[in-house]
Amino acid sequence: MTDARLLASDLLFPEGPVCLDDGSVLFVEIAGPAVSVVAPDGTKTVLTDAIAGPNGAALGPDGAVYICDNGASYEFLDLGGMLVSGGVPPAWTGGAIQRLDPATGDLRTLYTECNGKPLRSPNDLVFDEAGGFWFTDHGVRKGRSSDRTGVYYASIDGGSIREVLFPLDAPNGVGLAPDGRTLYVAETHTGRVWAWDVPEPGVAVGPNPLGPAGGRLLAGLPGHQLLDSLAVDGDGWVNAGTLLNGGITSISPDGSEIQHTPLDDLMVTNIAFRGESPVAVVTCSATGRLVELDWPRPGLRLPFSR
Repeated sequence: MTDARLLASDLLFPEGPVCLDDGSVLFVEIAGPAVSVVAPDGTKTVLTDAIAGPNGAALGPDGAVYICDNGASYEFLDLGGMLVSGGVPPAWTGGAIQRLDPATGDLRTLYTECNGKPLRSPNDLVFDEAGGFWFTDHGVRKGRSSDRTGVYYASIDGGSIREVLFPLDAPNGVGLAPDGRTLYVAETHTGRVWAWDVPEPGVAVGPNPLGPAGGRLLAGLPGHQLLDSLAVDGDGWVNAGTLLNGGITSISPDGSEIQHTPLDDLMVTNIAFRGESPVAVVTCSATGRLVELDWPRPGLRLPFSR
C-alpha cells in the first residue's frame, strides 16, 4: 500500500477535501453530517452541521464555500468498523446547492431545481476561472428504479442554472483541465470517465454521437471498480477516487495510460492537491480518515483557492 500520512481520523464518511493555503483542509462528513476544517496540528473545527447531506465542496470567488447537498440520500452501514453507503432513507426528498460563509456560519440554499425539475442528489462541483461552477447530480437508486441525471452549470448568486449534459448514469466526479478547455466527468457504476470540449464558460460539446451527451470516452476501468470524485493535477492527468479496488486511478490526458495508487480502504472517494506542490490529500471514507501522500506529478491550484 502507498505510504500515507494521517491528517485526521474517526470521521464519519469524509469527502470533498479543499486544501487551504495555511495548511488546513476543509472537508465534509456525509454521515455526520458536518462541514469541518482540520488544522495542521490535527485540531478539527466544525463550521456547520445544518446541511442534510454535504457531499462535494469548493471555494467560490467570494470566499464562500459552495456545497453539493445530496439531501441525506444515503443510509450508512457499519460493516465491522467500515462505514459504507447503502440505500435511500425513506425520509429523503431531494438535494440542493448550498452556500456557506465560513466566517459567520451563514448558510443559504441557492438551488433545489432546474427548469422545474428537482435536483436529486448533487454530488461534486468545480469552479472555472469565470466564477461559475459545474456540478454533477448523482441521482438515486430505489427498488427497481434508477435515476438518469446530468451535469449543470450555475452562478453563485442563485439566479442562473442550466442542465448542460444529459443523460448520464450516476455522474459523480467533475473537473476541468489546467487550461479550462476540457470538462471531465466520472460515472460511478460504469467505471468510465468522459470528456467534453469547453469552448466558453458553461458550454460543453463532444464529437461522439454514441457517447452520453456527445462525450468522448477518456477511459473505462476493467473488472469490478467504481469511480467517485476526481481532481485534475498540474500535468493534466485525471485522478479519480476508486471504490472496491480502493485507491486513486490516474488517467493521462489522452487516455493512453492508466495508473493505480492503492490505499488501505475500500472506499477511497476524493482527492485534492495542495496547490501546485506534488502533495495530495485523500479521503479514505470507509475507515473515516483524511490522509496526505506524495504525488508523482505537480498539483493544480484551483481558481479562488486561499
